[in-house]
Amino acid sequence: MGIDRTWLAEAVRRIEADYNRSADTHLIRLDLPCYPGITLYLKDESAHPTGSLKHRLARSLFLYALCNEWIGPQSVVIEASSGSTAVSEAYFARMLGLRFIAVVPATTVPPKLDAIRFYGGEIHMVDDPRSIYAVSHQLAADTGGYYLDQFTYAERATDWRGNNNIAESIFAQMAKEEYPVPAWIVCGAGTGGTSATIGRFLRYQRHETKLCVADPVNSVFHRHYHNHSVTTLPDDCASRIEGIGRPRIEPSFVPTVIDRMIAVEDGDSIGAMRALSDTLGRRVGGSTGTNLWACAQIIAEMAAIGETGSITTLLCEGSCRYGGTYYDDSWLNWRQLAWKAAAARMAGFLGPAVAGPAVRIDASFVKPT
Repeated sequence: MGIDRTWLAEAVRRIEADYNRSADTHLIRLDLPCYPGITLYLKDESAHPTGSLKHRLARSLFLYALCNEWIGPQSVVIEASSGSTAVSEAYFARMLGLRFIAVVPATTVPPKLDAIRFYGGEIHMVDDPRSIYAVSHQLAADTGGYYLDQFTYAERATDWRGNNNIAESIFAQMAKEEYPVPAWIVCGAGTGGTSATIGRFLRYQRHETKLCVADPVNSVFHRHYHNHSVTTLPDDCASRIEGIGRPRIEPSFVPTVIDRMIAVEDGDSIGAMRALSDTLGRRVGGSTGTNLWACAQIIAEMAAIGETGSITTLLCEGSCRYGGTYYDDSWLNWRQLAWKAAAARMAGFLGPAVAGPAVRIDASFVKPT
């Protein structure tokens, strides 16, 4: 016997009404004085009600599960997450009156745990991050609940042909710019869902835009992209950049729709994050710094061959959850994250040009991968 269709219709209506109220996120234009003819745009995903890009994913995962009748009015909803996805999913679970349990690594920063609890979610903490999948499956079995499984369903839950996905939104907002079709779109990969959506959309719409995925050095995604036989990383290899990069290849990662991957050192991500925060006058998160560092490399390469155009990347989230980590110098020093030189380089990239000919960043700006 299926789920009551009246309850199901009301659940979908509530989520769609929330989307209608939220409207879309802003596209921020950054002119680069040192690079005339090249413009950088930031899709500001921190403007979502739960403060990050993962709000889109959570909405899609809930709609996908509802329309497949995998979630009903008595369901316990479970997710494996490093934090931000679970925050957004707790928001939607509360909207539907459902119990939500987040399975999170013990290293998850306290502000993310507080945000999950704020929306009514429960925390199930594990010491070994690699166990979150098995623990989530077990919790679903024990409670008779449903495991949303973002790492499997992220690439299929969002309709890449339309349904106001992030790629469609970017192109609609770019339509009146001087370079309306970006030369590149740059994003990170946590589940792989965002890169899969953007890459498929670019091909479906026959755009010439290329997709670059910026990946932490200590992530398996960029290794797998270059050598498909590499599917996991050693236990002692872990990125400090939350939300992106994984120790194993996730089912939602689709390398065939990616044109390029750039590996970024954690210290460079932090430095870029700090410099961009100074430029914008507000703080951003670490994964945004990863994206920005990859953009700087691409822009330097475009300038070297006289190419003009636009680059679009994602401002994934704000910094309210990282005050005690990425914006705490003592925390960074304790973890031996060298970021100051990277911040100075990125400030030069973003800042005003000196008198005379435009300054170009040399090829050493980003380490070759």
